[in-house]
Amino acid sequence: MTRLNNDNLSRLVPELARPTYDRGTVTPGIVHFGVGGFHRAHQAMTLDALMNRGEALDWGIVGVGVMPGDRRMQQALAAQDHLYTLVVKHPDGRREPRVIGSLVDYRFAPDDPVAVIELLADPAIRIVSLTVTEGGYNFHPVSGEFDLENPAIRHDLEHPEAPKTTFGLIVEGLARRRERGIAPFTLMSCDNIQGNGEVARETFGAYARARDPELAEWIEASVAFPNAMVDRITPVTAETDIAELAEHFDVEDAWPVVCEPFTQWVLEDHFVAGRPPLERAGVQLVDDVVPFELMKLRLLNASHQALTYFGYLAGYRYAHEVCQDPLFVDFLLDYMRREGSPTLAPVPGIDLEQYRLTLIERFANPEVKDTLARLCAESSDRIPKWLVPVIREQLARGGEIHRSAAVVASWARYVEGVDERGEPIDVVDRLREELMAIAAENRTRPTAFIENHELFGDLAEDARFREAYLAALASLHDVGARATLEALATTRGEA
Repeated sequence: MTRLNNDNLSRLVPELARPTYDRGTVTPGIVHFGVGGFHRAHQAMTLDALMNRGEALDWGIVGVGVMPGDRRMQQALAAQDHLYTLVVKHPDGRREPRVIGSLVDYRFAPDDPVAVIELLADPAIRIVSLTVTEGGYNFHPVSGEFDLENPAIRHDLEHPEAPKTTFGLIVEGLARRRERGIAPFTLMSCDNIQGNGEVARETFGAYARARDPELAEWIEASVAFPNAMVDRITPVTAETDIAELAEHFDVEDAWPVVCEPFTQWVLEDHFVAGRPPLERAGVQLVDDVVPFELMKLRLLNASHQALTYFGYLAGYRYAHEVCQDPLFVDFLLDYMRREGSPTLAPVPGIDLEQYRLTLIERFANPEVKDTLARLCAESSDRIPKWLVPVIREQLARGGEIHRSAAVVASWARYVEGVDERGEPIDVVDRLREELMAIAAENRTRPTAFIENHELFGDLAEDARFREAYLAALASLHDVGARATLEALATTRGEA
């Protein structure tokens, strides 16, 4: 078996595509925080495609890890010269593997935060990008206020020269650029948050204002924060993926990435220090990303939430199992057509019905094996951003909300921590203890879950939503997930 590294690239089997460029000529131009599966299947893949065309060789990516769990990624990638294999899994079982070479280094910030700061201050770095998930921006899910009382944030404000957080590192890097007369970089978010660029502007700005108002003014005036919509289903890498790669392609890769064939990146063309020619690798450069962004958040992301709790409670464990069940498919399409889509403005160049049907095909891909456990995780950072806005807009216009309310109820039922077969559920959420304590009251005080103002604001006070939620929760308790979906199908057309 061939171990993946620079020296062995020429020894890989012909079926395994590899960089056609000399990696020794690639120089860093991007620092990326949050190197996980999605970044490696999306942004890094896009840069690698450009490099294979002989372009963007001065836009190599240096990854940065901040969380304790990131050390494992740093070690795995360093051992193979920061190469990794991306395996596209087609629905017919075909595998399309490709070695990605655009990631040229990886720094684990806790080991040497000063070195990361100096990297950020390097004039060669013109873009700093982020994939830090919904919870990584340190803002309240309802108020949107930046949490200055977070102990890690307090530490960084008191010790700006030795920061522990992404905010502290990036703002200190910008401060040194300002002091040295170096132009700022673009801060580019690649997260599933509505207005992710604006969110980054607000949260980094809030941190900077707390540290130094003059620095904050300079950042506001000088740094670009383009909004983006990013999309590619990228499940957690399993041991079977590593074994399959070794068996079929004779390569030893400690941490490959698997993904679906579909990929999309819509990006506002707003950069202050240049950018790679991303449009030549399929990126859609636009003036306004909002219509694309809302389409993805309210159809794809919210539909993931719609399928995952119902599916898990009914005994399924993978997204493709759920989306090969006609009852669930009808529920998802009804949600998208009758509740999610009515809240959307026209999306340039997009046929929404085709997009909806394509989503079902993507979810049903049996080769991706996206786990419901992954989709169920960190829901307190997802439901308020992806589904609650749909409910509010539909309530305001008198539209249908039965399915959206049922999704919230299915989450509340899931957080009780036991499925319909009596098996324990491992609830993964930053608010796990709080949510499970509230969900324990579902049968005795059934409005308790939606009375959580942090997540739902005043929704519990809306009679129509409350009625729909309570009906769905009672049904889930009395007859289970499948029968609840069957009952919901009979409400089609009711407001």
